[in-house]
Amino acid sequence: MAVATSKTIQRFIDSGLFERLPATFCTYFYDQIQEWDLLFPAEQSYYERLFTLLADSDRKAVEELFAPLRETERLMGVTDANWPRHRFTLQQVGLINRSKHYTEWRQAVAFAFSRIDTILDAEVARKGRPRLVVVISPAEIAASAERLWTRLSKHGERVKLEPPRNGADYVPLLLTGVPRGESAPTLADLHAGSNQAEPYGAWVIDAGETLSGLSRHPRVARLSYRRLQPYRLRLMTEVQEVIERERIKGSTTLGPRLKELKALPEESELAKDPVLAEFLRSTLLRGNGTLLLANTFVEWSTVNAVRRARPVVTVASFGLRNQLKPFSSLLIYADQDAASAAAAPPDLEGSYIDLEMFYQYVWQEYGKFAEYRANTAFLFVREGLDQLLAIGPPDFRLLAEKKPLPLASVFLKTKEWLGV
Repeated sequence: MAVATSKTIQRFIDSGLFERLPATFCTYFYDQIQEWDLLFPAEQSYYERLFTLLADSDRKAVEELFAPLRETERLMGVTDANWPRHRFTLQQVGLINRSKHYTEWRQAVAFAFSRIDTILDAEVARKGRPRLVVVISPAEIAASAERLWTRLSKHGERVKLEPPRNGADYVPLLLTGVPRGESAPTLADLHAGSNQAEPYGAWVIDAGETLSGLSRHPRVARLSYRRLQPYRLRLMTEVQEVIERERIKGSTTLGPRLKELKALPEESELAKDPVLAEFLRSTLLRGNGTLLLANTFVEWSTVNAVRRARPVVTVASFGLRNQLKPFSSLLIYADQDAASAAAAPPDLEGSYIDLEMFYQYVWQEYGKFAEYRANTAFLFVREGLDQLLAIGPPDFRLLAEKKPLPLASVFLKTKEWLGV
């Protein structure tokens, strides 16, 4: 079966490499590369490096690596007859999930990747470069500084700040070094426009429109929950109609239909980029609550960007969640304002609790990947507060500051860290 993929991957397919690998391993990755042109460069690079490693390694070593997985597949009854190697189906997923040897299968897969990823991670680490993550929460989170970032404080330093007189300039000074009215490029824009910029290397993810209004560089991936409202509402409506009108009950039929629901140019600037358009569609339809909850959208989009695109600069801004309407309305794809006329005032305490968990989730996600270990600076910021939490390597100069800093100074030190 021909697949539109890279020359490197195609060479391995033609050489029979996929046929020599365990069936469940081979089929999963063959499925992943079916839409090669919709993968981020970081994903394409991973697959090419993975199969180059397997192709170039001693065959006996590869056989030993996969011996536990082959044995588990034998016990599960995986054969060429019931497991086509070039097609990954829900029936195959069901065979694995229902097997009494499922736990052993997971352990065998983990065994293989514990050795594969160690080698691939070492290769990535040798090419490491400074990276930056800025996570902003709204001023309405009225918790004291001592109640903020409680799960992360022990990993970093609280840096004292001199907030500006005009609160509207807080985020612009932090990200651009100048007040809002001067319209300077953000840290994400500076990276995107630098000589060392990587494709999809700068992301701005926003519950509202604050960040999206500051960032203007065309190579920055900008996702605004508020600006995506037309697309989100259309998704809710069309998914509901498909399910109700066509009586679709399972993912076998629904999945292909959901693939068709891409953003239109008038709904998002991301529609003009097929990779980002697919990222947006899959994030909104796969993330638990991303269609309905702005902060869940920000958290899920950030995590998926890390996993898939490996950005150099990420700036994410959370907002406030509203008090939840009757829970039954969250179980369907539905516009909450249309589904219930009940008032939905901001839930300040609920937002605080959510964000304390989201900060940790985001920070931990970056730590899973070699690109970010020992070379990533994190700034956790609550808008308007006289301090922020900084986490990073010892050579991130902001960690050593003891006196209160103007936000413009924080910008300059962070800009210096990135080398832009």
